[in-house]
Amino acid sequence: MAAAHVLVWALCVLRLALAAVYFQEEFLDGGLQTTQNGRFYAISARFKPFSNKGKTLVIQYTVKHEQKMDCGGGYIKVFPADVDQKSLNGKSQYYIMFGPDICGFDIKQVHVILHFKNQYHSNKKPIRCKVDGFTHLYTLILRPDLSYEVKIDGQAIESGSIEYDWHLTSLKKMEKSSAESEDREQGRDDKLQDWEKHFLDAGASKPSDWNSELDGDWQAPMLQKPPYQDGLKPEGIEKDVWLHQKMKNTNYLTEYDLSEFENIGAIGLELWQVRSGTIFDNFLITDDEEYAENFGKATWGETKGPEREMDDIQAKEELKRAREEDEEELLMAKFDGNENVFKRFHRRNEL
Repeated sequence: MAAAHVLVWALCVLRLALAAVYFQEEFLDGGLQTTQNGRFYAISARFKPFSNKGKTLVIQYTVKHEQKMDCGGGYIKVFPADVDQKSLNGKSQYYIMFGPDICGFDIKQVHVILHFKNQYHSNKKPIRCKVDGFTHLYTLILRPDLSYEVKIDGQAIESGSIEYDWHLTSLKKMEKSSAESEDREQGRDDKLQDWEKHFLDAGASKPSDWNSELDGDWQAPMLQKPPYQDGLKPEGIEKDVWLHQKMKNTNYLTEYDLSEFENIGAIGLELWQVRSGTIFDNFLITDDEEYAENFGKATWGETKGPEREMDDIQAKEELKRAREEDEEELLMAKFDGNENVFKRFHRRNEL
């Protein structure tokens, strides 16, 4: 039995060693909390820059709208390493924006916005966020095969293809069309240059009266190809011999890096809230999905139960206090009524 425990412990240590943890922050004092109503918030933390090219990217954190959010953001942003932290604002370029956004009855969504080719692209699928006052664990997973997954409290609520769920197929078609157009133009140029060349007349034969000693070595005469006309087939010439067709350009596929970011170097909050009170905590950026899952269990997983128990206790105390206040008001109203009756009775006796 002891050997089994040692094996489990060793596997956990190995998993930690294999995982690349780019950023991890747990606030022992309860997290980062917004404290002033009706204002913008901007705060960030820098870490060693890295590229997630060819690797999975996992972004995870917890958020609690203690104030019962009516309008405001609860999302985070991942920035390039050269972001200006001192002047962080809504115009600061970011790579990824992820998390809940709530405003009124209409907006209750999880944003997943990716920066690609100098533009921001939002997920076209509506992802509903949590709107209660409890702490929730938000996880975004971007994989090298262009698949993605969004989790809330460890449960997958949305997944699919980055290529198709971000309105990016139009960009791909544009790039493919441009690449194929370049191929066609290059092919046309090749044909024009090829038609301008001369070639030996393979059907010619040395004349019978040709004297090599007097006339020199015999060579077949040079023929010139007829002028090239697009769409016309030259007579007597095999198209496979003279027409050169270039392979299609496939660079648009390799350059289509929708989930890769070369210089990730900061994470932060840049948001607006009408009513403050939101708490952010347990930030994590890693390349290991299993590590992120275990980290979520070790942080949010350990506190979610006690948090709900405490909420039940507070709810019962508030209900008890409300009942006591109601009973006190009824008692006071009854006392006031009896006092008025006594005063009327006392006046009648005086008369």
